[in-house]
Amino acid sequence: MSDGPRRRVLVVWCPDWPVVAAMNEEGIGTGTPAAVLAHNTVVACNEAARDEGVRRAMRRRDAQSRCPELMLVDDNPDRDARAFEPVLVAVEELRPGVAPLRPGLLAVRAPGRFYGGELAAGAVIAERLVGLGVWDCRIGVADDLFTAEQAARRAEPQDTFVVETGGSAPFLRELPVGVIDDADVAGLLRRLGLSTLGDFARLSARDVQARFGSYGAKVHRLARGNDESLLGARTPPPELACQVRFEPPLTTVEAVCFSVRQTSERFVTQLADRGLVCTEVRVEAECDHAVASVRSWAHSRWFGSADLVDRVHWQLRGQLRGRSEGMGVTAPVELVRFVPETVEPTGAHAAGLWGGGTDERVERAVARVQGMLGHQAVTVPTVQGGRAPADRQALVPWGERCAGLRPVELPWPGSLPPPAPALIFAEPRPVTVVDANGRTVWVTARGAVSAAPARFRRRPGGAGSREDGEDWQPITAWAGPWPVEELWWEEPACWVARFQIVGADGRAWLMRSADDGWWIEAGYD
Repeated sequence: MSDGPRRRVLVVWCPDWPVVAAMNEEGIGTGTPAAVLAHNTVVACNEAARDEGVRRAMRRRDAQSRCPELMLVDDNPDRDARAFEPVLVAVEELRPGVAPLRPGLLAVRAPGRFYGGELAAGAVIAERLVGLGVWDCRIGVADDLFTAEQAARRAEPQDTFVVETGGSAPFLRELPVGVIDDADVAGLLRRLGLSTLGDFARLSARDVQARFGSYGAKVHRLARGNDESLLGARTPPPELACQVRFEPPLTTVEAVCFSVRQTSERFVTQLADRGLVCTEVRVEAECDHAVASVRSWAHSRWFGSADLVDRVHWQLRGQLRGRSEGMGVTAPVELVRFVPETVEPTGAHAAGLWGGGTDERVERAVARVQGMLGHQAVTVPTVQGGRAPADRQALVPWGERCAGLRPVELPWPGSLPPPAPALIFAEPRPVTVVDANGRTVWVTARGAVSAAPARFRRRPGGAGSREDGEDWQPITAWAGPWPVEELWWEEPACWVARFQIVGADGRAWLMRSADDGWWIEAGYD
């Protein structure tokens, strides 16, 4: 029994979205060749990079050899989804029931009748997205989801490709099997001599079911234009932003801060009612009907009402000092808005049974210094992956989550066994290591030591050493070497061998031997 004619599907495709999101966040020009990497493999690249020969699934070295000026950015699915949210909201305002397929791709029931035709509807959506700064958006309309997506991929930028009602099968017939979003299935079909979707569609459905199973039968239905997928429209997220408008506009920071207290409490309360806390918030201030001050603030735990008022005070106070330089707030403030950028479940930040965590007074003091000196001026140390002790250190702005760091859990051949050194020198100190006969100890390319280390002393010029150098100190114990050869494909390659050496005074040192001599990198307690 038929349920009536099926409703048409409209798909919006924004090509190379991971690159677009990364370039917007990093402030990179659109004409710069750029690629997004995951596990040293290109997962997305823009048109400028493709013109230089860069392709998806290409290794980092191959991509850089094709395009030396290629801008590389780490893959970040959260960033892609966050950047795509305004696109979803914009389309949702024109036609409710948006189904996000992945960042850069969405589907919705075609609103052709309301806008006077499917081409007109596509033009309205494209105009709205261009207003958001999404210049490359392509729209496809068809009877089913799969065909509409393929139509969008054949549309020109800011244009709409419409497949007429009942025309899915003829449209798909000439497309290559590579459009199937499964490399294994597409490769198998090519090996069987089926180069187009039409070749595959001509096979018997019973034979396809017997040869490829249920998944193959589903792909066969797609090739015939019989996609039965239903759009799973998302539930629009609640409006969590809060704002307050001042009539008349306020001219002092103190007056603004006093007036935003109730709004900050309402902001925190409405999040708490949903079991959420805000760990990153964007504070906006408007003057003369335009945003004059905007800044994102991060918190090591979560924002309370007093924290939000403090951020408003520090932000406006710091930018009001920049009036003479032509920056910041230069007119009475008429609106302040709190926009949550990162929210998390309350349970993830619940206090322990016996308390714990960072003292709130310390957090407020550090955040105040950060507001005066800048977001990057206050940092905390954290551990990342690496071989050398200095490589394992990283400084992250206070209150910000660690992102883009090298994973600690990866294997790091050549890294040192525990325990880790307690003291790491910012600049390695020069040292001389000799054997029992007074000859400098060296390490072969195969990791063999020329002789057992017997004595060492710091060379002149080392930090804390006398000009004539220090006295020789006998070596009572040593371990190593741990040879490491990094960037071996470059000239010159980076080759070092590390040793753990204990002197007669009982102090233990981490030393490295390289082409430029011996150096002390760190010390052990």
